[in-house]
Amino acid sequence: MADHRFIRPLIVCFLMMMMMSSQVCASDWTNIIIPESAISKGAVCLDGSPPAYYFRNGSGDGVDNWLIYMEGGGWCISNKGCLERTKIYTGTSTLKPKRMYFTDILSEDQTINPDFYNWNRVFVAYCDSSSYLGMLNPGSRIFDSVMEDLLAKGMKNAKNAILSGGSAGGLGTILHCDGFRSLIPKASRVKCISDAGFFIHAKKLHGAQERERFFADMIAYHGATKHLPASCTTKMNPSLCIFPENIVKDIQTPLFFLESAFDGHQEFWFTLAIAMDTSWTTAGALTRQHCEK
Repeated sequence: MADHRFIRPLIVCFLMMMMMSSQVCASDWTNIIIPESAISKGAVCLDGSPPAYYFRNGSGDGVDNWLIYMEGGGWCISNKGCLERTKIYTGTSTLKPKRMYFTDILSEDQTINPDFYNWNRVFVAYCDSSSYLGMLNPGSRIFDSVMEDLLAKGMKNAKNAILSGGSAGGLGTILHCDGFRSLIPKASRVKCISDAGFFIHAKKLHGAQERERFFADMIAYHGATKHLPASCTTKMNPSLCIFPENIVKDIQTPLFFLESAFDGHQEFWFTLAIAMDTSWTTAGALTRQHCEK
């Protein structure tokens, strides 16, 4: 028979460890934030709900440093497509989680994120489907609204700041990079990181005209021309100025690209689906069938 004199202390110790663990985990979560003046300024998601972001305060020697990450999630280029997106998380803030656990470059674990663990860290939720660029479906106002909120929270006094984003958010990072720099003119260093946002033009690949039309449709539908660099739009068709290869040389703020040599999204969706004039779902199914042979 087990000796209860030894079991009871073990149970107490286990429960204390569990309580400590839950407290540590709870501190790593951050609540959703809704910019108060967003709707009154026309900054809304596709469904009319307000934009949202998640924020963790900096500490120690990172208290004056800021890292903003803009979520991606593709585009819509028609009334039907955008209406469908109002029912999923890429078109509304109502379906965003109320709390988020920061990981990777937003993590506050120094062992896995030694460079930014104690910076002010922000995750901007994606809900406009225009890479934060649209004026008709106001993605650009969402960007402005969130930045205004962050400036009021102390970003105006930033010493170092990084704007980053992934996929559609990575493209938004490229096109907002210089504008972001202008918001914090007193900062010592401001840089941008585009993760998987360098969407290729690939003029020599099959389907180039279809790609150009798809990108042009996005610009036209969302009224995004205003946020394309004038240094590019004055030299070529504005619809080509959303391809990073045509605009990066004119961006003045230091910009780093993180891009896979085998970007599955671009390889399959931007070439196979568009070139075949079929849906992305069909293209994905055909791709999987081919790879499984």
